[in-house]
Amino acid sequence: MKWDGQRESDNVEDYRGSSGGGGGGGGGFSFGGRGLGIGGIAIALIASWVLGVNPLTMLGLLSGGGGAPVQQQAPHDAGHGATDPGARFVKVVLASTEDVWTAYFAQTGQQYPAPHLALFRGRMPTACGQGEAAMGPFYCPADRKVYIDLSFYDTLRERLGAPGEFAQAYVVAHEVGHHIQNLLGTSEKLDKARGRVSETQYNALSVRLELQADCYAGIWASKVKDKFQLEQADINSALNAASQIGDDTLQRKSQGTVVPESFTHGTSEQRVRWFTRGLQSGRLENCDTFGARDI
Repeated sequence: MKWDGQRESDNVEDYRGSSGGGGGGGGGFSFGGRGLGIGGIAIALIASWVLGVNPLTMLGLLSGGGGAPVQQQAPHDAGHGATDPGARFVKVVLASTEDVWTAYFAQTGQQYPAPHLALFRGRMPTACGQGEAAMGPFYCPADRKVYIDLSFYDTLRERLGAPGEFAQAYVVAHEVGHHIQNLLGTSEKLDKARGRVSETQYNALSVRLELQADCYAGIWASKVKDKFQLEQADINSALNAASQIGDDTLQRKSQGTVVPESFTHGTSEQRVRWFTRGLQSGRLENCDTFGARDI
């Protein structure tokens, strides 16, 4: 993946100098406001295995304890202020998503309101409640921001077995996929279903939402092949990342058993297949996981 020298997004906010363990109310991360993460609940539930974090702590955060909007700190640096390689990398990746989705929305005569991406360390107050690094990267629809603690990339590489820069880029593209769902009203429809369906049914809807975000990430990948001079090894690294964070793989590693009714993100096979579907087609119409009879 050749990314050095590419355009960097100005929509990146760096809170790393002010957030490290920082407070902020909220009482918990709000899944009623639907904070959406690539590893999300699955990563938090296996935190004791992956990150050495008490899983009971993570379950408390994910129990929906209020999740009221909180006052966010001013960024320590924004735009091109952060110049370390990790920050520059995500700026380039975010810029590439801006190019891809701006072009798509332009085809339908619309403007694309790009999301911002917030870099933080440890914990971060968001409009969806208190975010934690152990949750993995996530998207908050209430403030239209992607949140990421760059230490997740160490976890992705060293503990989840998914190395490679394009694997890291896929993570950002997936979260931007949730932003597209937010703009198109898909996330709101899922929120409205909450409380009207059983937990198992809601989990099944969540799986379809996550797989669609994977498919959208695949569309992005199809559009940036030449830009980043991608080779098959790069694509394979993204496919491997999608596989390593499948619900079945994470559960099998953490507890030795698989509980399908508890899945919220999809199996490894499903995540790879829907990413590949977006990659091969490059069309939003082919990412209709909600209309698909079988996923």
